Amino acid sequence: MSVYTTEIASDQIASDNPIHQRLLKAYYLAEDFVKGDLLEIGCGEGRGIALLKGKSDSYTAVDKIAGVLEALKQKYNDVTFIQDNIPPFSKIESDSYDVVISFQVIEHIKKDKQFLEEIHRVLKPGGKALLTTPNIKKTLTRNPWHIREYTAEQLEQLAKEVFTKVEMKGVAGNDKVMEYYEMNKKSVQKITRFDIFNLQYRLPASLLRIPYDLLNRLNRNKLKDSNDSLVNDIHHSDYLLTDDADKALDLFLIVEK
Repeated sequence: MSVYTTEIASDQIASDNPIHQRLLKAYYLAEDFVKGDLLEIGCGEGRGIALLKGKSDSYTAVDKIAGVLEALKQKYNDVTFIQDNIPPFSKIESDSYDVVISFQVIEHIKKDKQFLEEIHRVLKPGGKALLTTPNIKKTLTRNPWHIREYTAEQLEQLAKEVFTKVEMKGVAGNDKVMEYYEMNKKSVQKITRFDIFNLQYRLPASLLRIPYDLLNRLNRNKLKDSNDSLVNDIHHSDYLLTDDADKALDLFLIVEK
């Protein structure tokens, strides 16, 4: 079963490679943190499970899409999968996990503070959580799949309402990644210049999702055709952890209970 749109980048679609590698980077960054009992909130199609499950004593993954979880169960019989619409995390006990990871999820959550409160609840004392989300300062257009996006300061302040120990970092890109980003930016601007009434911000998100996906797919294919080697060659190692979250592509939040 596949749920891929341009919002859920695929490792099987060549033009998605730069985005897939960017998303994959978070799991590599998590390697140094993972220990004990690990919980992933919003696992999707399991992009990082193979990488991290051997580094933890147990791996539990939560997602809302039952069909995707059924497929993952067939692939990973040593991982516990839970279908749930969150928050709250109604099927998870308090003080249960040493580490919680949730990558590219909080931007989809209406009750974002409750989401963080539930992460705090299920963490063991001293446990850590890692979250990523797009940096709105690097967003090129409205994403109708997102409830909201954050600046580094906004996400940090929200996290401090729930956690006493908060560290904000970011996922940046090297020259190769930023060349792709600038190509993408110019290409997107060629499309959005026709939006003279600023409809992308005025129309309901539900009306924008299909055209957004079609235009985004068209754009990614165009970028691949114009510079195939660049799109193919970008690797997760081309993305870098940075202390300058304000200028990063993604925010990388580290919190501790």
